[in-house]
Amino acid sequence: MGRHGWFSGARRWRLTALLGVGLAALALAVTLATTLPGDGGSTAGTTPDGDKVHGTPAVPPGEAAPEVGWGFTHTQYSADEGEPAAVERVRAELAGRRPPVPQIQHLMGWGAGNPEPVEGRYDFSAMDRRIDFVRESGGTPVVTLCCAPDWMKGGEPGADDTDWSRQALETAPEPEHYDDFAQLAATVAKRYPDVRHFIVWNEFKGFWNDEKARWDHEGYTELYNLVYKELKKVDKDIMVGGPYLVMDSVHPRQSTNASRVQGPWGRLDQRVLDAFTYWNENKAGADFVVVDGASYTADDEMFPDEFKATDKLTAVGEWVRERTGDLPLWWAEYYVEPGDSQDNRDDWSEAHRVAVQASGLMAMARGGATSGFYWNPQRRGATCAGCLWTPTQRADGGRELPMLRLVERFGAEFGPGTRYEKVAIAADDRPDLRVLADDEAVLVVNTRDRRVSAEVDGKRFTMAGYEVKWLKR
Repeated sequence: MGRHGWFSGARRWRLTALLGVGLAALALAVTLATTLPGDGGSTAGTTPDGDKVHGTPAVPPGEAAPEVGWGFTHTQYSADEGEPAAVERVRAELAGRRPPVPQIQHLMGWGAGNPEPVEGRYDFSAMDRRIDFVRESGGTPVVTLCCAPDWMKGGEPGADDTDWSRQALETAPEPEHYDDFAQLAATVAKRYPDVRHFIVWNEFKGFWNDEKARWDHEGYTELYNLVYKELKKVDKDIMVGGPYLVMDSVHPRQSTNASRVQGPWGRLDQRVLDAFTYWNENKAGADFVVVDGASYTADDEMFPDEFKATDKLTAVGEWVRERTGDLPLWWAEYYVEPGDSQDNRDDWSEAHRVAVQASGLMAMARGGATSGFYWNPQRRGATCAGCLWTPTQRADGGRELPMLRLVERFGAEFGPGTRYEKVAIAADDRPDLRVLADDEAVLVVNTRDRRVSAEVDGKRFTMAGYEVKWLKR
């Protein structure tokens, strides 16, 4: 039922088999460790209780982990592999950024293999490589604890037999294996002591109750609470968040499953709000809150246009913050451009895409979000619409693209703790411009496909169609 974490809706399944082949080949190439996680490289060590460690703590014991800001998620293909010169370009670009760019890696799938193909036998080789890349690029590593090994879902154990089809990533652990998954989460936390932020599961995958035609929020919350408690046993200062629900909306005039949270962009799905409310009222604890969603409806419609539709992200944030108080709000994924039948988002020019993405980031910030993660659509060997860098499989690849520049700059200017300020906009410019500002910077977006003359914060200038412009104050 989740719409964006793997691919969008039913469109995902056309590509799942192809990705599964690549992951299965990776699993075949790796020799499993015998009982505990493999060494995984020169940074590995051993904790007093015998668990393998891959890395060193970035935060001294007893000190809380700092909040993370705006970053991106590594998906099936990323910059940890490719031509050395291209990989180095991406690494150096990210490493030169301050504050560090937070980067999400999933536990299983999206570039990571099966972490525990057989109960008690681990394979973290692919995940080690991804976490190492985050470290080497100076980023803040974040782990999304999804998905689960086959044997926890009623499937056959074994690396060679891992099911990378639809069922692999869309099936939740069986209730009798919730605790096994929590133990796996604890093993991951011990292995990567510099990972201080963990998201529990992804988009309620597998937690749909067909009989009741609603989310199985009871089952998810039970799993979440077990994982939360086990992670806190590893280190009480580990930061844990959920529930990573897709905040779906329906047509503005639809009444079925529609809530009272509404705007010109549509109405939020009441079943999602019910699931969030149950988790919020029954969670064992949380250090941050995680949501996911798109500016368009569940039927891929945008109201009243692509820019004003992003106001939905503000409304979602305000609704969540009213119920969760001071907990930091994260968007694990956010989308402003519907995909086609192959989940490609390439109908817009890159300038148009970046302008709407910037409008979405602004909307999330206005709704109280402190963090958001761009879902990188990177492909192997080919440049794609919305990619963060050119393909690292090419010797001349690894070069920064407009979306990476936007994510990096937004994170640098509007990180956690930012106090936003109002700025003067000439009356004639207001319909055409979207603006966000603090005491040091102003972000201006031209929502028109034509040149406009603008006056913002006392400064007069001309903007090209869909231009995104930064002003210093």
